[in-house]
Amino acid sequence: MKVKHIFYFVIFAGMSMFLSRAFFVSAANVGGSSDEIQVLNQEISKRKDKIRELENTIGNYKKIISEKETQAVSLKNQLDIIGNRVTQIGTDIELTKEKIKENQLEIDALNISIGDKQKIIDKQKKLIAKIIQSVHFGEQKNYLEIMLTYNNFADFYNDLRSIESIDADLGRSVKTLRLAMQDLSERQKQVHTKQLVFQNLQNELEGKKGELVSQETAKETLLFQTKSSEAKFRTLLSSLKEQYQVIETEQRTFEQQLQKKLEKEQKIVATGSVIMSWPASSRVINAVFHDESYPFKRVFEHSGIDIKASYGTPIKAAASGYVARARRCSVASCYSYILVVHTGSISSVYGHLSGINVTEDQFVNRGDIIGYSGGTPGTVGAGPFVTGPHLHFEVRQNGIPVNPMPYMAP
Repeated sequence: MKVKHIFYFVIFAGMSMFLSRAFFVSAANVGGSSDEIQVLNQEISKRKDKIRELENTIGNYKKIISEKETQAVSLKNQLDIIGNRVTQIGTDIELTKEKIKENQLEIDALNISIGDKQKIIDKQKKLIAKIIQSVHFGEQKNYLEIMLTYNNFADFYNDLRSIESIDADLGRSVKTLRLAMQDLSERQKQVHTKQLVFQNLQNELEGKKGELVSQETAKETLLFQTKSSEAKFRTLLSSLKEQYQVIETEQRTFEQQLQKKLEKEQKIVATGSVIMSWPASSRVINAVFHDESYPFKRVFEHSGIDIKASYGTPIKAAASGYVARARRCSVASCYSYILVVHTGSISSVYGHLSGINVTEDQFVNRGDIIGYSGGTPGTVGAGPFVTGPHLHFEVRQNGIPVNPMPYMAP
């Protein structure tokens, strides 16, 4: 066998062996990372067990609250409900923190596996490049030239079969590389998804903290206003219901009057879809639409969402429209709000305002600053239904409060 033939054979045979073992070598090189991932998975498993335990605890508190809600309305009963909700929300906060930790551990494990996968891909790319270079070098000679360097045809045929085997290994290696890159892309998508989940959990945690403050404030306010007197509690309930009905009637009256006026003047249409932007800089929700844990649920349903907003936060129009009502107040017991009429028989309400920038019948564009948030108990415009600083935001369709979330832009 001649020297050139031996050279070619060594190149192809060596590459074949290297190719077949490449991924095993790569896997061995990332053994330390695998151990790290295993430790993270064990920690994730512990978090899952803790989450299940907390969920069961929360379920038990919800049962207690549901049972008490079937009982007759009384001061003691209301205080018991709020007390259990405070404990439940505290547990809920702990649960959300555990979910955040679990999510972060999953992101860490994915990032490590992505790093390992990237190392394997990089090594495989270099390997394939070397094989292709060798094959290209060999292809510069035609089969007749190569055959003439052999002592006999049998040796040439056997080595030709070896080269064909290398070609097949190369094809498998390219396929494996493609699959590895697809897997890498999928894991990167998973990280992106979990990062979004992480942000949502952080917002949820902030919302629950605000909800906890609201419940604790509601309990303190209830005790202060009733002086633990059942008679005073019933007087308070009656007063709250009456004030709520007055505000509700006022909003519907002003809304209907302006809608009729605008339709007559052809300034607004009765049909059409409305997409709303967030009226405050925050997207943290302290209380949802018809919130089961709303402190005044037994007086009236929570007709909107409470968005976290410190006192004096600029409030923007969620969509373009005309101001139907801009109710200004000079005392804390008065409920200050803005009502804006949009197209499609849709309107929006912005409540517990500390300041108002607009006047009735004024046209506002989406994003215009129309007022400033309040909601701090005891401040002007806070109203009788407030438990902490926030913006109460409502969406109404044909005068009836509906869940605002489907209308909100992502």
